[in-house]
Amino acid sequence: MSETESNGYSIQEIQSGNQSEFAKLIDAHSNQIYRLALKMLNNPQDAEDVLQNTFLKALQNINKFEGRSRISTWLYRIATNEALMIIRKQRPEVNLNEVEDDDNYSVNPPIQLIDWCCLPENELLSSESKLELENAIQNLSETLRIVFILRDIEGLSIQETSQILNLTETAVKTRLLRARLNLREHLSAFYGDRLLARSKE
Repeated sequence: MSETESNGYSIQEIQSGNQSEFAKLIDAHSNQIYRLALKMLNNPQDAEDVLQNTFLKALQNINKFEGRSRISTWLYRIATNEALMIIRKQRPEVNLNEVEDDDNYSVNPPIQLIDWCCLPENELLSSESKLELENAIQNLSETLRIVFILRDIEGLSIQETSQILNLTETAVKTRLLRARLNLREHLSAFYGDRLLARSKE
């Protein structure tokens, strides 16, 4: 069964101008597009704007979709570009096109690593821990955060992420590794404080 069939709509029908089929496409993908935009922009109104503009541009360009990738990947690419335009407008000092020598970048291990095995599971999964992770993700540089969101949160493949961001797969892998190590170091400090507090009890 194809992706479109499993989601209950037909791309061919949409390309033929069937509005009800396009409405099905919106229903099938709006939640994930909004979630992606919200994580990228951390602003509900901006995320709503991305959501609306994504499907507006999808409708305008649906006949250009040739099925070389999944329709969800195509929508992610549109949404990511819309979000990046907002980021560039709001924070012009951020250089999202910076190469950062990704292909030859030497990844250094985190300065601080904590063994979390001594922390109880309920503390690892607490709302405070989840909030700390969200804050850590938001504090990543834009170039690292976007790759991390697409690959590790939205579950896209390395190939799909590279297509969406117009990066080499090596660059995606390097940025992803750097993002993971940065998050691990941040959370190591967070949990380290808790281990220290528990040792004093």
